[in-house]
Amino acid sequence: MKLEYTIYVDAKPEKVWEALVSPEGTKAAFFGSELQSSFEEGAPFQYVGPNQSGDTIVHVYGHILSCEPYRQLAYLEHPGPSYYEQHAKLTSRIVFELEKAGSTTKVTLINDEWSDNHPGIDNSRAAWPMVLSSVKTWCETGATLNFGWS
Repeated sequence: MKLEYTIYVDAKPEKVWEALVSPEGTKAAFFGSELQSSFEEGAPFQYVGPNQSGDTIVHVYGHILSCEPYRQLAYLEHPGPSYYEQHAKLTSRIVFELEKAGSTTKVTLINDEWSDNHPGIDNSRAAWPMVLSSVKTWCETGATLNFGWS
């Protein structure tokens, strides 16, 4: 299974990168979660933020596969421990690619290399368009999208 999405953001790659890695950007784009990592190859990462009850949890964790600022971020991820008992055995690969396209940035997201029988594929399929829309909105307007969950 391979999920792949491409959007164009009316912002420079540096601003899109900020949406993907900075505390302010990730909170705006990733449902209030902050991406925590040193972003070095092999380093751990985690998205930490509120669940629907408002409690702070680890939503996703794993390790950085590659990081080239303003161009590419790739990581191997596991769903957070509160989602599935077998979370440590469930993996997929996430790759964000940024490419200058005129005055815009082309953003390609690939989510692939799913472990067998991964129960999170449908959730990811539904969530990625919201995340990418949030990245675009935050970069272009500074606003955070409200999907009506709170």
